[in-house]
Formats: sequence, C-alpha cells, structure tokens
Amino acid sequence: MSKQYHIYGIGAALVDTEITLTDADLTTMAVAKGVMTLVDEARQNTLIDYLQNHLVASHRASGGSAANSIIAASYFGSNNFYSCKVANDENGEFYLHDIHAAGVATPAHVIPPAGVTGKCLVMITPDAERTMNTFLGISESLSVSELDLTAIAQSHYVYIEGYLVSSTTGRAAAIELRQQAEASNTKTALSLSDPAMVQFFRDGLVEMIGGGVDLIFCNRDEAIGFTQTQSIEEACIALQQYCKQFAITCGGDGAVVFDGETLTQVAAQPIKPLDTNGAGDMFAGAFLHAINHGKDFKTAAQFANVAAAKVVSQFGPRLQAEQHEELKKGFFN
Repeated sequence: MSKQYHIYGIGAALVDTEITLTDADLTTMAVAKGVMTLVDEARQNTLIDYLQNHLVASHRASGGSAANSIIAASYFGSNNFYSCKVANDENGEFYLHDIHAAGVATPAHVIPPAGVTGKCLVMITPDAERTMNTFLGISESLSVSELDLTAIAQSHYVYIEGYLVSSTTGRAAAIELRQQAEASNTKTALSLSDPAMVQFFRDGLVEMIGGGVDLIFCNRDEAIGFTQTQSIEEACIALQQYCKQFAITCGGDGAVVFDGETLTQVAAQPIKPLDTNGAGDMFAGAFLHAINHGKDFKTAAQFANVAAAKVVSQFGPRLQAEQHEELKKGFFN
C-alpha cells in the first residue's frame, strides 16, 4: 500500500440504542417508518420513556452510518481513519474507545469539548425494517476543525456520509474533505445515506458532490429520488453525471454496480432478514475494502452482498470482530 490509510471516513458519531417494537407503536408515537428523522433530545427522551418495556432486546453501540462502514472495513483488514465529533461525556468516551478498539485512527489534535454526544434510537419492526430517530447532539457542529489534512493525503479513498448534508458545518466539512482529497490524488466516495436526505436536502448533496465524485453508494429509492427519474434503469444513466462509478443496493434484488465501463447486476444472498439496520453501511464498508485490495466491482459487490446478508440475519448494525474473518473466505486468500 503506497499510502498509510485505505479509507478516511467522515460522519456523525452516534451512540445507538436498538429496540424492537410494532408498527402500532410507531403509529402511536407518530414516527415515520423506514427513514431517519432528526429530533431534539426532549423528543428522543419521550420516545425512550414510551419504549421502556421494549428494552429487552436493546444494546448500546458506537454508530453513525459512515462509522459502521469504516469499522467493518477495518475488521476486514483495511487500515482506516475517521473524523467525527463527540463530547467530553460518558457516551463520548465510550464511542472513542469502541472505534479505537476496532483499529480505526482518529485526529490526535481534536479534544472532545463539553456537550452531549449524539444518540440514535433505532427501532426495528417485525418486518425487519429499521426506523431511526436521531439527536445529533454535538455531532451537529462537526466542522473542518475535525479534519486531518495529513491523513486525507495519506488515504486511498475518502468516504463521506450523506447525512452530513443536514448540518451547515458538517456539509462544509464534507466539501472541504472532498476538495482536499482531490488535491491529494485521493479518490472520493459518498453515500446518499437515506431517502429523507435525498428528499429534503438534495441541493446540499449536489453541493457536496461538486463536479463529481469517484464513487457513489445508494439504495434504489435514493438513486431514483436523487436523479429524479422513474426507474432504476433511468437512474443508472442519470447517476453518471455525478460520479465515475456507483453501487446501488436493491434489497432482495441484490445490487447494481458500475465500474465506469460496465453495468453489472449482482444477485442477493438468500436470507430471512431479522434487522435491516446497517445493511447498507456494511455493504459500503465491505465493498470499499474489496476494491482497495484489488477486487473488481463484480467480486466486490458479491462480497459486500454476503457481508450485508450476514448483518441483516441478526440484530444490530455491525458484526462481531471474529465474524469478519469467516466472511472473507472464498474471496480473499
């Protein structure tokens, strides 16, 4: 590896609490199903109070979309770096300890300030759909101050979380990261993150993409919504004006990937989903690990589908460290 890091990620730092519930619960709480909704801390506490009897299957984990991807790639064997913002509180300490334990480096110059670390309430319904209500906390003020220019230049890829579009300073940091990467001959990848981000912040996402990134990750709904088309086929054509390459996840229909020349459909792994939270994050992390280690887009997507299928077969957005090595068999010698 000619550079020190495979992937430099940036995104929200959120401590996740995952809870199982019913569709009726979502209706009672007036929560929109299947999307990420930003809430204030009081609203999140109200939801948690309502769900006290549902906490049996809950657990705490360091999260955030890009963080999940970066940590997964790290456990697969990539050497990664991550910029985020946590507060000097118990959750912030937990978060940094968890991400460092996964082998991910963070900016040495950043000292967590006073405040409240971001929290995400992840609600899973019986159909395995995930619904998120997020209090960003101090993560909302993530800015260019949390960037490490040396690490950017020493990375093969930067990976930008599309959720940053909802924060003025976060969006500015994402744009600066892309520009620094372009100046350092570091490839750029971006995730559209969520249909709600595409629906309500499309102009901001276009601004983050600028003249175009090397690689975009999205799901089918995000691809169609972002390109303002009517079908996945039309979206695959329109998306090429924003990126050189892309990977579109399509749930049970697998994935569609474009390597700049060839469009390839890759079948999904047959699986009974238990919890879809983190599936797209794992796909991106596994895919980036694979292409950073010499795999073509078809093989990378096959590997990413296998990894994502494993995630949705169990609760939680991430796998245990030891599960990653087993998944590599048959793909990496």
